[in-house]
Amino acid sequence: MKIQRVAVIGAGMAGAACARQLADAGLDVTVFDKSRGLGGRMATRRAVLPQDASADQTLTFDHGAPWWVSSTSNFAEFLKTAEAQGAVVQWTPRMKGQSAHERAPSESQSWVAQPDMPGLVRWMLQGIAVHTGCTIGALHRQESGWELTGDGMPAASGFDAVAVAIPPAQAAALWAPHTADWTARAQAQHMSPCWTLMGVTDDPFNKPAAGATWDVLTPASGPLSLVVRQDGKPGRPAHAGQAHWVAHATVDWTEQHLESAPDGAMAALKAALESALGGALTWRHAVVHRWRYAQWSGAAPQSMPCWWDGSAGLGACGDYLGGGGVEGAWLSGGNLARAILG
Repeated sequence: MKIQRVAVIGAGMAGAACARQLADAGLDVTVFDKSRGLGGRMATRRAVLPQDASADQTLTFDHGAPWWVSSTSNFAEFLKTAEAQGAVVQWTPRMKGQSAHERAPSESQSWVAQPDMPGLVRWMLQGIAVHTGCTIGALHRQESGWELTGDGMPAASGFDAVAVAIPPAQAAALWAPHTADWTARAQAQHMSPCWTLMGVTDDPFNKPAAGATWDVLTPASGPLSLVVRQDGKPGRPAHAGQAHWVAHATVDWTEQHLESAPDGAMAALKAALESALGGALTWRHAVVHRWRYAQWSGAAPQSMPCWWDGSAGLGACGDYLGGGGVEGAWLSGGNLARAILG
């Protein structure tokens, strides 16, 4: 079967990598995503902080992937191209563990997207048809090809192939009528959840004889696994007298409080951040986000970095197949594109 029209479900890194390679090879690609924006877990939240005597202040919080590293030559080469286009920048975060001496940065190169975390995916998807706010509810195989149906959907049928680039628990529901094997394999993949706190406080390091010597803190105990100074990242706004925080809860704490009300989770995480920093904070803004499928729990790539059924024209990619993280998602999406192209 000659493949010319492809639907990609999911506009995160895996979906974007797959779509870009297919489009560059001359295929007609359409991307669908349930969110209003692009990027998936490469996400940035925006908010407004009212000001008394000046214009309101726009806040940004990279509340998904805080940064990522490159360890393979192909991914590093791709990022160098993106860097030349202003879509990413290298960053060496200063790391501090509360129970240990300051830790040296990773030997791998660290990166953040510009001007926000979805910026890299937006750059990758330039010139490709993208529909956001579309929740795909079902896939139907017809003589004329695949049809996609769901909420907020435009007419979407006649696709020769479908690439599913969403968390495995969500993908399993789409595959169930078509492949019991993939459904079972997807259900066996565990994606850990994460509550994330985003906030602005008065800067605690403005006190005499104190100063910020780190960008990333890993608390030794308590509900938090990672604290990031958002305003210390390249390309992110900083304001005198303020500290902008993104704090990720541990997997264990999140699983214990997965169904907690947002207000309750926020109060607990604010208290945990104050404890990790060693004192009370003056809060100007705070909000939380619950990632139900935040991070793949495996430690190595699957035996196949993507799934592809050429006879059905159905494929799957994602970080859970590529070894986790942004790089794993990119590798998996690229592998699926090459499988589709044969």
